[in-house]
Amino acid sequence: MTGYEECSSEEDRGCWLINRKENKIWNITTDYDATDKVNNVPIMPSGTTRSYQISATNFPINADGLEFRAGKQFADASGVAQYPGPWIQACWGDTIIVNVTNNMKGNGTSIHWHGIRQWRSMHMDGVNGVTQCPIAPNDYFVYKFNATQYGSSWYHSHYSIQYADGLVGPLTIHGPTSAPYDIAPDEPLIMTDWSHNSAFNALSTGNWSSPSILVSGHGNASSWNSSAPKVSGFDPSKAGPYVLTFKRDPKNPKGTKKYLLRLINTSYDTTLVFTIDGHNMTVVEADFVPIHPYTTGNVTIGIGQRYNVIVESLPRPDGAQDDSDSYWIRTYLPLKCPNLANPFGDEYMKTGVLRYSKQGNVTPTPTSTPWPDVDKRPCADEPYESLRPMVEWYVGKPFNDSEAVIQPPEPSRIPENFTAAALAMNLQPPWTPFRINYSAPAFLNLNESRPWMDSEVVIPMGKLDSTDWIQLTINNMYAGVHPIHLHGHDFVILNVSDKQLPAGQQPILNYNNPPRRDVVMVPKGGFAIIAFRSDNPGSWLAHCHIARHAAEGLGLQILERREDALDIWPDDVRSPAVKEAERVCENWNKWQANCNNWGVKCDQIFQDDSGV
Repeated sequence: MTGYEECSSEEDRGCWLINRKENKIWNITTDYDATDKVNNVPIMPSGTTRSYQISATNFPINADGLEFRAGKQFADASGVAQYPGPWIQACWGDTIIVNVTNNMKGNGTSIHWHGIRQWRSMHMDGVNGVTQCPIAPNDYFVYKFNATQYGSSWYHSHYSIQYADGLVGPLTIHGPTSAPYDIAPDEPLIMTDWSHNSAFNALSTGNWSSPSILVSGHGNASSWNSSAPKVSGFDPSKAGPYVLTFKRDPKNPKGTKKYLLRLINTSYDTTLVFTIDGHNMTVVEADFVPIHPYTTGNVTIGIGQRYNVIVESLPRPDGAQDDSDSYWIRTYLPLKCPNLANPFGDEYMKTGVLRYSKQGNVTPTPTSTPWPDVDKRPCADEPYESLRPMVEWYVGKPFNDSEAVIQPPEPSRIPENFTAAALAMNLQPPWTPFRINYSAPAFLNLNESRPWMDSEVVIPMGKLDSTDWIQLTINNMYAGVHPIHLHGHDFVILNVSDKQLPAGQQPILNYNNPPRRDVVMVPKGGFAIIAFRSDNPGSWLAHCHIARHAAEGLGLQILERREDALDIWPDDVRSPAVKEAERVCENWNKWQANCNNWGVKCDQIFQDDSGV
């Protein structure tokens, strides 16, 4: 920016840009959600344009000693496929452009930029059936959006449960941090459960094939249970933990450094507890929300959630002559969470190693002691009293008080061929599972030229102003904890309980700078009450981020200020966005119309799940 200079330093990471002549500053307390209501533009630093080119490909993956032949990977501009996908990076205030090509066979795709607000850019949210048609094989779509927020996230396919086959990658928007650090390692830590049969097969059969846990594309299938080495094709040379290296100053081995780690859970089915033996963590960000720092020995990360943490290195142990000490990085399963198939072995949680030196290509095997009772962590978010946003929000009186109920659907409400249907999230009976029509995205029906199908579960929120608040109570009447993700918004968490309120009793709501994020863990048998500003016109998906639950129908659309959205994207030739969406749909419809393209027999069902 003209007149500005960088002001972030190892001692003060809260400062980002400063104009000393005009005494203006962008820092950790700047409201990154603020907008210029006159010109309808976000108030953010004036950045540059960051362009990327990636393609979705069919490519086997061997991340843990067993080859996953149905793997799908993103390739970079040079055509090199990798898992996780290429690291997309930008700075706060930049414009991000990603040209995505579908080079797969038998599958469409669409790419969602998880947690990105997409303010006034609903058509770039990457949800097939909601914001676009799928990208057909041999077609492309160019995503372009502003980095109005900053922090850690990921991008992934939103075509059914496709992302669990490998179509995920890290997304980092650099910006200020609420505590000082010295070094940020070269890559985020992407954690996931992993299977060796396609997620499409796992959804239809309910079976996992030799499961394991990966950290940044590394794992060991034999750690999960003893049967993996007996499976044909197990290659121990390709199995091993993720390795993270901290370095000590040879001139001051008793000195320490602070490292910023970006933790991301991209699982299909599994909440994970992250910990490093012997090392505390200072948590500085939850999802895309910078928070007041707090210190802990472990962090529980629901699917889709992210945490930035600062880990201080240890001084060289007393009496040691070198830096050969190393420590286990562990990813536990919390109690009573949906998770990978049992049984699992005693070593399953040892998924990474933190080392302080590298002896050739050998990583020392740790003998470190785990933190006590981490394996007894409950299936719940981090303590809400710890998640205190740096940029404070004070919530106004809500425009509404809607209640969405999670429970199984009524059999009579299940659409034809929706064989995966098992869950629903509706405001009222009849309980209908969510299912999109790939060829008829909501983005192309903002004028409501056709009636909404019941299975599209569209919740209209119309005559609102950008300062109004929408409140939503999510009541979990079904087994298990559900990580509910809302697109297009950060939301505040007003109350969470693992019990239902007695009839007639009103919940106590926290309107005074409550916790804020974009994924909330809704307890089994309980509820979560969230709220968000109605400042982003469009249709926004809300869904469980357990991939199979979303595929089984646990989702809905919030149609926010439809008429204002139609003003942004008029349904005629004046809108290039609509014209491009129609082109993508035309190519998709041509491809889908020929059953020989599907990769299955023509008498099989093409879409047997929700589509997202």
